Amino acid sequence: MNAINENEIASCVRKALNNYLNDLEGEKPSSIHGMVIQSVEKPMIEVVMQHTCGNQTQAAELLGINRNTLRNKIKQYQIK
Repeated sequence: MNAINENEIASCVRKALNNYLNDLEGEKPSSIHGMVIQSVEKPMIEVVMQHTCGNQTQAAELLGINRNTLRNKIKQYQIK
């Protein structure tokens, strides 16, 4: 991935987190890490799976994770 795409993704995450924190109106946030990971991970896997036409081996390779890990995440997020 080139630096421009990484910066675009990071910028989107920063903006979304700032909006989230500002919208809390004084309430204490919790489990931000898990919330962000789940919010990003599912669509990332969906897009990569679509890009590889459902080929889990290729998708796992693109994601840089083990195929078994990918299968577990597909099940966890109920991705079809």
